[in-house]
Parts: sequence; structure tokens; C-alpha cells
Amino acid sequence: MKLAVPDKISPSYFVAEAAVELGFFKAEGLDVSLELVYPVDKAYEALRDGKIDFVGGAAHAVPAAFPGYKGAKLIAAQAQGMYWFLVMRSDLGAKRGDLSVVKGRTIGAAPWVNTGLRGLLIAAGIDLERDKVNIAPVPGLIGDVPNFGVMASKALEDRKLDGFWANGMGAEVAVRRGVGTVVLDVRRGDGPAPSWDYTFPALVARADAPAEQAAAAVRALREEGVAFNIYPGFKQDELGILNVPGGSVRVAWIKDPDGNVLSVTNV
Repeated sequence: MKLAVPDKISPSYFVAEAAVELGFFKAEGLDVSLELVYPVDKAYEALRDGKIDFVGGAAHAVPAAFPGYKGAKLIAAQAQGMYWFLVMRSDLGAKRGDLSVVKGRTIGAAPWVNTGLRGLLIAAGIDLERDKVNIAPVPGLIGDVPNFGVMASKALEDRKLDGFWANGMGAEVAVRRGVGTVVLDVRRGDGPAPSWDYTFPALVARADAPAEQAAAAVRALREEGVAFNIYPGFKQDELGILNVPGGSVRVAWIKDPDGNVLSVTNV
């Protein structure tokens, strides 16, 4: 079996990548290998076409290959909230939360990732045409650099971009090199409040995937030291999985380091 991510060596999909690399899927009887498929819409197309079995990617991008989410199922949330950072060139003197800095600038973003930035800016009152904001591809080849954010940071350093919208590793690299300043971190409360809910990093399978895979994913995460929530009155099994009466739905819950409760389900 194959699990595709659009970004390797990345905090965005670390949970799925770690479960593969540390052998937790294999321990649960799933022989899963990790593949880099960029951009995320190509990963979902590969899932649709049966070339891979799972995608660790942005939840909102699933309709790129599965219109209306039909034919796909979100097995788990790897974290909550829109998980990219807006980083601008440090010489622009940008202040945290001040989106006026994007006016007249070119911002690099990956396909489908760019829709999150576009929606956020519109919600903040930025008119992309009037304010001359150019959201563009990041120069470079993702095959040469296994992390999109690192590639974006290099483009920023080379002044090929005024800013980028990418993962936490890219943001960290840009800040440490002194070439970038973090303007927005949505999961830390920056930007319009509704933007938190635009997307999240998910683990996705085809709708015809066996229900047992959800249970196997739960067990793999438990092997990684993750504790699943037990709720009084819920008829959960020893793994913390609830078999919902009247159907084949199975669900478990986990609390992340920020106290958010995430669910793992087979639908």
C-alpha cells in the first residue's frame, strides 16, 4: 500500500509520515510506503485512480479529484485549523497581523494551498485586483527539494518573491536565515477568525476502503504513544473506538497538545 503526501520532511503531515516511517502501520498489518506526490490535487487524482491508497493532505482539496467528496472518505484529522504561515521579506518591515503589507506584492503559494490564502485575504478586506496582490507559483521543482516551504524560503531569499504562504518548516527556515518575517499564523489566532475553519491536514482514503483500516490507524497512533479519550457512557472498546449503533461507523477521539479534540473515523 502507498501513502502520498505533497510535502515531505514537513510538520504539515508529520503524523501520517511518522506512522509510516516508524513502522506503526506495518505493526497493524498494513504494509504502507511513503511517496511524494506534488501538488496535492495530483495526489488526490492518484488516489482516485487507484495508484495509491491514502493521501495525507489538505481536506479542502479533496474535491480536486472527488467532486462533492463523493468517492472519498476522511479517515482522520492530523491536526486542526488552516496550517500555513504568511511570511514576508524581512526588509519590508512587516508587523505581525498587518495584511496591508501584501498590497502590490507577489506571494508564492502551492496549487490549492493558494485558495486558503485567497479566501483569507478577501475576508480581511483585501481586493486582490484593486490592491494588486499577485498570488503565484513558487519558482523551483519540488522533486529537487522535498519540502515546499524550504523551496519557498529559498525563493524569498533570492528575492524572486515578496512573500510566501507555506508550511511551518519554510517559515522557520526563512526566519532563522533572517530573510523572512511571520505575518500570519492562523492557528495562533492571526487573521480573520473564520479562516481557521477553511481547511485542516487530513488522512484520506477512497470510500471503498475497508472499515478495518480506521481501526488499524487508531492502533498505529496508539503505538506512537497517543492516548485516546474514553468517555463515560460511551460503549467504546479497549482501544477507545466507538461502534455507532445502526451502521458500520467507527470513531475514536484524541486530544492534541493545544487541547483540541480530534476524531478518527471510517466515514
